[in-house]
Amino acid sequence: MRPLAAGDPEDIGGHRLLARLGAGGMGVVYLARTPGGALAALKTIHAEHAADPSFRARFRREVAALRSLTGRRLVPVLAADAEAREPWLATEFVPGPSLAEAVDGLGPLPLAAVRTLGSRLAEALTAVHDAGLVHRDVKPGNVLLALDGPRLIDFGIAHAGGATALTAPDAVIGTPGFLAPEQAQARAGEVGPPGDVFSLGCVLAYASCGRRPFGTGNAAGVLFRTVHEEPDLTEVPGELRSLIRGCLAKDPAERPTVRDVAAMLDDPRASLARNIAGGRDEEGWLPSAVLRVIAERSARALDVPTPHRGPRPSQGDDDSPTATAHSVPSGPVPRDARPPTRRRVLLMGGAAASAVAVGGGVTAYLTARRGSTGDSAGTGGDLPVHTLGFQADLSGSDKQNGVAQERAARLAVEQHNERAGITFRLALDTVDDRGVPARAEEAARRLTEAGASAVIGLGTPAAALAAAPVYQEARTAMVLISSDGAEFMGTELNLTTLRVTRGPESSLAVPLVSYSSGQQVEHTAVIDDRAAGRAGSVLVSSLSTALRSGGDTSVHTVAAASVDFAPAVRDAIAAKAQAVVFSGTSPERAARCARALADAGFTGPRLGTWRIMSPAFLQQAGSAGQDWVFATPFTDPAGVSRAFRTAYREKYGTAPGRWSPEAYDGVGLVARTLKDLGGAADIEPVAVAQRLFAAEYEGIAKTLRFSTDGTNALEPGRPVYFLFQAKGQGFRFLGRYDEID
Repeated sequence: MRPLAAGDPEDIGGHRLLARLGAGGMGVVYLARTPGGALAALKTIHAEHAADPSFRARFRREVAALRSLTGRRLVPVLAADAEAREPWLATEFVPGPSLAEAVDGLGPLPLAAVRTLGSRLAEALTAVHDAGLVHRDVKPGNVLLALDGPRLIDFGIAHAGGATALTAPDAVIGTPGFLAPEQAQARAGEVGPPGDVFSLGCVLAYASCGRRPFGTGNAAGVLFRTVHEEPDLTEVPGELRSLIRGCLAKDPAERPTVRDVAAMLDDPRASLARNIAGGRDEEGWLPSAVLRVIAERSARALDVPTPHRGPRPSQGDDDSPTATAHSVPSGPVPRDARPPTRRRVLLMGGAAASAVAVGGGVTAYLTARRGSTGDSAGTGGDLPVHTLGFQADLSGSDKQNGVAQERAARLAVEQHNERAGITFRLALDTVDDRGVPARAEEAARRLTEAGASAVIGLGTPAAALAAAPVYQEARTAMVLISSDGAEFMGTELNLTTLRVTRGPESSLAVPLVSYSSGQQVEHTAVIDDRAAGRAGSVLVSSLSTALRSGGDTSVHTVAAASVDFAPAVRDAIAAKAQAVVFSGTSPERAARCARALADAGFTGPRLGTWRIMSPAFLQQAGSAGQDWVFATPFTDPAGVSRAFRTAYREKYGTAPGRWSPEAYDGVGLVARTLKDLGGAADIEPVAVAQRLFAAEYEGIAKTLRFSTDGTNALEPGRPVYFLFQAKGQGFRFLGRYDEID
């Protein structure tokens, strides 16, 4: 919580102001004490916004909606004045975090907690619908987690049946990713209680697995998937999947009512226990980590002293358009401390969320105090939170690699937060760019606006190239996992914040030559597949140079338009080749080459790169593809730390995928850098980017240490390549290339 600013009033409507809970472009939220002595969250609206008739009408409607509702799951209005020059609204203070904060910072809720959450939110919506209202913005940020159950907040766009809309007829009302298809298509006349049921289904899916059922990223893309595609519920627990799928029916008439949802989620045994306990129904419903956050925030609110009314420093850019009503620092702020910039703000969320957000657009960060096992100094206090951005293709052609990386990154964040003795916590903000340049640029803007300490992922060259100028301008580190950054060669971008954690594609010749030399090969033939374009020509050039130092070499070209590899193979054999390297990137063309070599009776070492290492190669090459050896810039996910493999499988129900160890290490690298910088809340992204140059991190895949020559790449000569061999229906890991005998 922040001290009051010099220009803040002492009281509003008889409510004594104690501290600032947050500030946004539209107003300020204060912690206040009512005339009766109770704590309240008091939201004010700046006069310039209140001067807008439609905005004031919306505020009046919010006050009227809240006053007309009763129920345990709603936050009651204590007082309000919608006609004041700066309208204000005071509600009961709820110290719990929002559902968005809890899930983003601590992971999905346990199944039992999700059932309680859904049942009680359905109870809240029943009260809303019985009053003739539709909430229209049910989302994780509008759900507070309290000791005695969740609270549904923010009725700023609640709509009464038959009421005239205050927005344009074609305006989309609600939050993309949590609104119904009829809202996404701006069919205002069709938005009713079933729309809230759809949103509730999205919230329950998110709470149970940490993922949005219609993905993330560009709002237009999310809306399109909401209307036209089926939800992704693969990670939702099986016993909830059917219910949530029913809530997410495209046709409003096919969705259950909120009463149906409550009945399906409520456990009769829990109801009996509530009756025996005299109605104390939700005590202990939340996991211990969330309970600690609630306890700490409650204690901090109670400890706020009576404000000193002397001069205070300027609040800097607290009132920037992207701040929210949830903004608070992670501990007491000295009166003479430099005010935090937008990037340094840590968001507390629940403490102010009961007053309804007055801004928007910034990711919420979970602030949590060190526990007894994590407080190495034994002094207690709050831990700062640093958010890492993750940007990748999670729903396009590179989805398999992107999802594997995102899962590993999320696992790394969770495991960091669980360690004893940490001095800061991590959170992960994920954006799906689908590998599309326009979406990638927008994703970069979102993550930089949210103040991400660094961004990892960016798996496709097109996405990385589009996002790079945004990250460079914001001086935010781009940590590439599966892309080697070659797309930036020849551009005018001066990428001082780029870090590449894999070996360059152009150096894949190194492990191939190493393996060939180890087989006592004196003459190697290179099948130059011109269909591979620049990637193939670079590899051919590297191979030709490297192979000359270890024996004879010859290059045999196959035109891009040709599918006949037999002539090139015959020429290679005629040149007395003892090993053959295929330079192409197409698994199908590599299979043709493999069959041509087999037909010619060639049995020596046959090599290629990871680009052709796919099930398609094995299937189309058949027995001719067996024993091929492939050089890769990634390790075997099944051959790294057993603890990592076990944790990944337990969390996601599947083995870790390609590039997942590297993404796990990417998070570890940034965490190590933050630790080297002291871990304090005020570390700027540019400091992280600069420090990464000097960082060294021993990961589960390889040791990461960057070059000092300004190339943004790993230190030259480091063993960052691996070898696999085709065996049966898969690929057997041989090991790091320099360790193979």
